[in-house]
Amino acid sequence: MPAEIKVLSSIATREAYLELVPQFERASGHKVTTTWAGTVDIMKRMAAGERHDVVMISSIEMEELIRQGKIDASTRVDLARCGIGVAVRAGSPKPDLTSGEALKRTLLAAKTVGYTSGPSGVYMGQLIERMGIAAEIKPKHRGVPSGGTIGTIVATGEAEIGFQQVSELVHIAGIDYVGPLPSDVQKITVFSAGIQAGAQTGDAAKELLAFLSAPRASSIYKKHGLEPG
Repeated sequence: MPAEIKVLSSIATREAYLELVPQFERASGHKVTTTWAGTVDIMKRMAAGERHDVVMISSIEMEELIRQGKIDASTRVDLARCGIGVAVRAGSPKPDLTSGEALKRTLLAAKTVGYTSGPSGVYMGQLIERMGIAAEIKPKHRGVPSGGTIGTIVATGEAEIGFQQVSELVHIAGIDYVGPLPSDVQKITVFSAGIQAGAQTGDAAKELLAFLSAPRASSIYKKHGLEPG
């Protein structure tokens, strides 16, 4: 029997998801309704007791939701992996990303530096601390609301250089995607999905997760800057 599956998702997998879900709806007859939110906002919504069928978020937060009993651990699937990318305003000079030391020099030279409050931004803050340049970068930092895209403020020039998951940068107009962080300082994030404990459309939700994690989805994830699983 067709069901409506309610999904709460972070934005890192959005472009691939938006290509895959219509295929699932046609094949299954189910309807998928999606709420997009930043990682911080998703954790707040779950803490407040919001009800959804499926939650899609980075694996660290997924593990925390499982620990809290909010997600059925047996339903968790890892959908895709993604590194952090670097972008500048379209037409701007490309920064040196050959090494962590080169990135440090780039950060110090930039007038403004953009990163979010999501997993990529948390990591960038930690990396900047480890580099010993937090005091220099703090006044230059520019952010966006939870669930926002750093590419939007890079495109306007509010941030001279921006950092976010590759999949969240490659589709933004008005920027040049320069490439991933140097391999010696890169951070790969796994994005996972799971069914909320007590979900009313459990069987349909399982069908959705099986579809999103099936081998045939791999090429679509890759197309949108993600690596499957």
